[in-house]
Amino acid sequence: MKITIIGGGNMGGAIARGLAKGTLVETGNVTVSDPSTTTLEALKAECPAMNVTSDNAKAVQGADIVLLAVKPWLVEKVLPSLKLDASKQVLISIAAGITFEQLSQWVDPQMTLFRLMPNTGIAHMESMTVVCSRNATSEQEQQVLDIFNEMGLAMLMPEQSMPAVTALASCGIAYVLKYIQAAMQAGIELGLYPKDAQKLVAQSVKGAAALILNKDTHPSVEIDKVCTPGGVTIKGINELEHEGFSSAVIKAMKASCVK
Repeated sequence: MKITIIGGGNMGGAIARGLAKGTLVETGNVTVSDPSTTTLEALKAECPAMNVTSDNAKAVQGADIVLLAVKPWLVEKVLPSLKLDASKQVLISIAAGITFEQLSQWVDPQMTLFRLMPNTGIAHMESMTVVCSRNATSEQEQQVLDIFNEMGLAMLMPEQSMPAVTALASCGIAYVLKYIQAAMQAGIELGLYPKDAQKLVAQSVKGAAALILNKDTHPSVEIDKVCTPGGVTIKGINELEHEGFSSAVIKAMKASCVK
């Protein structure tokens, strides 16, 4: 299987690095095209077997999957120029807000299309990636899920859910990082060195996520286990609620859900 990524920026580069760490696609079968030589040189230095180029047309030749990782406002300009073969190639777009209807205007309407919403954790095999498809067989859907499950966790969902999942999974990683940053600041004020505070909070977040994902439990159940009656944790939880923590998170997610 040969995969070409058009756009080697933050997300395109993260996906390329994730593919190189995986086992389903040989690094030598991954090609990244980007106009920035600096970007390409950085990728090549990390992944010597990866193919890099600034020629989009050359990059897509012979590719089984073409992954479009350019900014949404560049899709209309870049996609038609690729001249993809709908009978042999699959197109994956990670351009936020660009619908299947729009994509089908710039390629053969019968082409197999996927929209993906990963997050930057994909470079470390820890992404939450949402997948939706059009004109795809169940085998093609499973192939895409397999590739991205190896780089974290992938879910197949209908296209109409994309604005909501973008808020929770793609934008949401920034909100989790904001919590880590805030908790670090508290740790520093309490007398900890920044690096120590960062490690303490980051591992705690990782452990909390593992509880939910590995035990198929609910946050409320796990919170109750930590909140001893009259203890310090419930005091902190109540203070968060007094200050509108839950409401702030909900409002942030809703603000990011642009349809």
